[in-house]
Amino acid sequence: MGTRGRQLVGDNAEKLVDLLNRALADEWLAYYQYWIGAKVVRGPMKGETIAELTQHAADELRHAEMLATRIIQLGGTPILDPSRWKELTNCGYDAPTDPFVKTVLEQNIKGEQCAISTYSKILEFVKEFDPITEQIVVQILADEVEHEDDLQSILEDFEDMKFAQ
Repeated sequence: MGTRGRQLVGDNAEKLVDLLNRALADEWLAYYQYWIGAKVVRGPMKGETIAELTQHAADELRHAEMLATRIIQLGGTPILDPSRWKELTNCGYDAPTDPFVKTVLEQNIKGEQCAISTYSKILEFVKEFDPITEQIVVQILADEVEHEDDLQSILEDFEDMKFAQ
């Protein structure tokens, strides 16, 4: 990392790299959860759900790229071993063992709510000393809020279908 860039973060670099690596673990697990969920999901509104999960997977992969880049800029090393993802995650991983649309949506909503909490905490941590990471986190947080809303909208439509019959 450049000298002036490092001065922005100061003594907080190590803690920040740890927080970002934990968020990176979340992003990789979220990517896989969305990607595999789109492959196995079954039930009513399957097509709409697949489209949304596929788009969210692409967003999570983009978030992972942003975080890994920032970790490197801070002089850190992104998680190199995928086996550490589950060890470092804030939000965990819910395998879609029940591929029914409602269950998959609920699992992913829970993940987005955790991501919103995680990024809110990181934002609170960096807002006084690191405008670069703050900007990245605000962008990711906005995506996560949108994801939660998208998934809840599909779930609401699914619930409305049950009553329309």
